[in-house]
Amino acid sequence: MAASFPNQAGAETAKMAPVYVIPVDQKIETGLEKFMKRGFKEAEKMNAGLIVLDINTPGGLVTTAQNIGKMIRESKIETVAYIRGNAASAGSYIALNADKIAMSPGSMIGAAAMVDGTGKRVEDPKLVAAWKSEMAAAAESSGRNAKIAAGMADINMVVDMPEIGETKEKGEIIALSSEQALKVGYADKIASSPEEVVSWMGYANDDLIQVERTGAEKIAAFLTHPVVMTILLFLGIAGIVIELIVPGFGVPGIIGVAAFVLYFFGNYVAGFAGNETWLLFIVGLILMILEMFVPSFGILGVLGAISLVAGVVRAAYDTSHAMVSLGIAFIAALIVVVIVAFIFKERGIWNRFILKESLTKEQGYVPTEAREFLVGKEGVSVTPLRPAGTVLIDGERVDVVTEGEFVPTDTAVTVIHVEGARVVVKPK
Repeated sequence: MAASFPNQAGAETAKMAPVYVIPVDQKIETGLEKFMKRGFKEAEKMNAGLIVLDINTPGGLVTTAQNIGKMIRESKIETVAYIRGNAASAGSYIALNADKIAMSPGSMIGAAAMVDGTGKRVEDPKLVAAWKSEMAAAAESSGRNAKIAAGMADINMVVDMPEIGETKEKGEIIALSSEQALKVGYADKIASSPEEVVSWMGYANDDLIQVERTGAEKIAAFLTHPVVMTILLFLGIAGIVIELIVPGFGVPGIIGVAAFVLYFFGNYVAGFAGNETWLLFIVGLILMILEMFVPSFGILGVLGAISLVAGVVRAAYDTSHAMVSLGIAFIAALIVVVIVAFIFKERGIWNRFILKESLTKEQGYVPTEAREFLVGKEGVSVTPLRPAGTVLIDGERVDVVTEGEFVPTDTAVTVIHVEGARVVVKPK
């Protein structure tokens, strides 16, 4: 936690230092942590005297909020949390780790009960106790009533708040308005803007620096929107599968690969995905392609699909959201693939495995002549039959076999059976 300045001379010097305003205006996930870390490093590099966290967030991942809270506490720069809208759930934890808290009129802090990916409240006593302890510790570090912070996280606590004439009962959760927070010591100032907060802290607004997201971070924020993610997954699945089963177009394959690349790029820049997700995607794609040409009884295809799904899920910041997006995209892609496969059935890859050529007389192919008419005819062996040999029948040399017996040359024989080109004889 940043220390207050010990003397007036130091304070006067600090008032001339740059002030950095870092927006905390999205769900709390690793992308936000990465962005804030860059802002803190830049502020430290520029010898900033104050960091203002401009907060309006519905909350997010607890583990990420804990990392951000640690970053705030360990910063050498004094930090003020300015709650512009809501500091809900994990957002309240971030605010409590700052040196001071300012709130805009009508803003809120609290409602920090843990929920899972579906929004259902977490009931596990160990998890609730650990999170409640984290909230209380954050409040204590800045001299605030730890019980109120614990009551923001634990629905089963009873907390008296005589300053506002209210008592939190079991089954309720604490969420404080700006006026209530000021009375119970959870806000130090009510301000209408970050500039007012800066002036309140004794700094001029002449050197106010707003930390902006880079172009890549803005693109990543767009690409990781749940709707956009679902569309990219749909295009990726449909494009690649269509290219595999109806080869020759090129365009679906290019669109499919590009969609997957954008999906992984967005999540990578946002800080959700690591290098292993790219590896899973590439391996999965290769295995699925091999399945089309290497007989593996579906093993390669299944392994490829598992690898692709694992890559997609690991790349997303929230597993449950990723599974929902993947499910919707898969169903939509399946419908499109079936339609395309039906329309272009003559070009499908399955045609490679079907013999479609016919050998006709017009193409120069002569079929084997049927010789059933030889049955019952007589002839003379012109070579020994051991058991195969040649017999002269009606002046034509015919290749024959016996039923296993030896027949010498110049022996009269009779045709007893014909099977295609196989003519069977026996001595007369």
